[in-house]
Amino acid sequence: LPQRLAALATTAQEEARQSQQHLQAQQQEVTRLQEQLSRARQDGERWASALQRAQREALEREATRGAEQARQQELIRDMKGRLLELLREKDALWQKTEGIDTPMPSPVPRDVGFCSRCQKDFRLLSRRYNCRLCQGKVCHTCSVDVSKQGRCCLLCYQQKHLQGT
Repeated sequence: LPQRLAALATTAQEEARQSQQHLQAQQQEVTRLQEQLSRARQDGERWASALQRAQREALEREATRGAEQARQQELIRDMKGRLLELLREKDALWQKTEGIDTPMPSPVPRDVGFCSRCQKDFRLLSRRYNCRLCQGKVCHTCSVDVSKQGRCCLLCYQQKHLQGT
């Protein structure tokens, strides 16, 4: 019996040693897993911080883009308004210049003995006038008195009168 008890004690010691080794291995595994968990938490915190920073930057970019878009829309509105003003001004100028397409009368040589408009012969009773605008020779019928400035031919007078309105 003492031998049997010694064998049982040896077996129990061996089992206790194996259990202790198994416990140490499990403790090492727990320590390794705790370190991994700690690293994973740190990574998670870094990723959460990076995500918050990216969201904040995205919101700032969106706000900047919204402000830029509003500024561009205002600029477009201003440009459309200016375009309308220019179109109105162009139309007004076009209306003022409509009908001015007629060419200016060409100057007539000075030594002509006929009216440059009606071809009437200048004689003793038909006086010759110099048009103050085109310098042509015209008779009394084909000219207009423009007060102190002298006389001008009807064509120059009509063109000048249309430009003034």
